[in-house]
Amino acid sequence: MSRSLRRGAAAALVLAAIVPLAACAAGNDASTLEIKPDNAATAIGTDVKLNNIVVVTPEGTAGEYSGAAALTVNIANTGGEAEVLTSVRIGDSAAALTDENGAAVQGITLAPGQSVLLGAEGGPTASVPGSELSVGGYAKTTFTFKNAGEVSADANVQPAEGYYEGFGPQTAAPSPSASAPASPAASASAGAGGSPSAGATASGSASAPAVPSGSASAQQ
Repeated sequence: MSRSLRRGAAAALVLAAIVPLAACAAGNDASTLEIKPDNAATAIGTDVKLNNIVVVTPEGTAGEYSGAAALTVNIANTGGEAEVLTSVRIGDSAAALTDENGAAVQGITLAPGQSVLLGAEGGPTASVPGSELSVGGYAKTTFTFKNAGEVSADANVQPAEGYYEGFGPQTAAPSPSASAPASPAASASAGAGGSPSAGATASGSASAPAVPSGSASAQQ
């Protein structure tokens, strides 16, 4: 071997030793390498594909968990016809489906070529009010489509932290009907003070007038 070839081989060996050391210095954890968790992916036929299926529990949960959970998954309709996701189950629990406005729906429609990310802000959701899960483990998820049929996959269970922050189950806002019973009582109090308009509202209550009239009959 000539002297120039020996020098080239030696240089190559030195370079091969330096590169791994530089990589170690830079770090080899998931955040440095930009590696996302290896989550379930599956498909039904050639038209429906589901990627990164994850069951998300509330922030701070760990180990064995019992309670509400949401599901996030990217669903793509690669076919030429519309497809409808009609139901989702996490374990044996049926999930409630909502549209992008938060309204309950019977199905989520995907137009041809459309993909939907369940659980994202401003998007449709699928969540269960109660479930038995092992955070950090896996849970069976089942998806049923109008045309493609049913498919199941084991999905990773993660808390709503880091990459999954904002994908956890949402706390339901109080419904307007929850505060409605307070209004007649307030109107009745106002009526006792002599307000004509409040008195008219109080007289509309079926229970309030019944007590005084019943008392008057008893005295006779």
